[in-house]
Amino acid sequence: MPAPHAVVLLSGGMDSATALAVAKSEGFDCQALSVDYGQRHRIELERAGAIAKSLGASRHVIVRVDLRAIGGSALTDEIAVPKDRATEEISQRIPVTYVPARNTVFLGLALGFAESVGAFDIVIGANVLDYSGYPDCRPEYLEAFERMANLATKATVEGRGQLRVRAPLLRMTKADIIRTGMRLRVNYGLTLSCYDPDTLGRACARCDSCQLRRKGFAEAGVPDPTIYQN
Repeated sequence: MPAPHAVVLLSGGMDSATALAVAKSEGFDCQALSVDYGQRHRIELERAGAIAKSLGASRHVIVRVDLRAIGGSALTDEIAVPKDRATEEISQRIPVTYVPARNTVFLGLALGFAESVGAFDIVIGANVLDYSGYPDCRPEYLEAFERMANLATKATVEGRGQLRVRAPLLRMTKADIIRTGMRLRVNYGLTLSCYDPDTLGRACARCDSCQLRRKGFAEAGVPDPTIYQN
């Protein structure tokens, strides 16, 4: 029997890379989907391509949806990326790096891609422990999207299958994610977590995402292969 298809949302960061590795380990034929949404850290798309190849995705597709037209986020607008926030502050409020409805847009694109390739599994690297407080990473949101998807697609309405939104990292700490990735031979040197890298692709070491990444590697006892600006 051929391996079942899964569409994996792949940003180029460590979480989505690990989610791809988990899906591969579970026997899925992984179709990776990245979104060029006008993000200031577009270099992550290059990293996503390298990760997809390294982990054996059978296909990597980049879809362009320019969310700069909507704005409202430090990742798509002329808003400063927060730096040097204390760890306990990071998850207390929704930060300006939240992109309005981003995961809904991404999952909608993944849903369409899944229908086109006959997949009933969508994999996303969402996490609710060591994260920046984004509302569209919560389990109740992912469950609601899954219910909607099963009402909205031809394949499910015709009874050919049930669509599942898989978030294998949902309740892991960053350290747990890194340990899982190391076991599955993820090359974290290919990944980029930074919201504000320089023109050479070096991470800032100061944004929320960099801080969570550094904390995770320290707690996992694994050397961080990231090239930082300082």
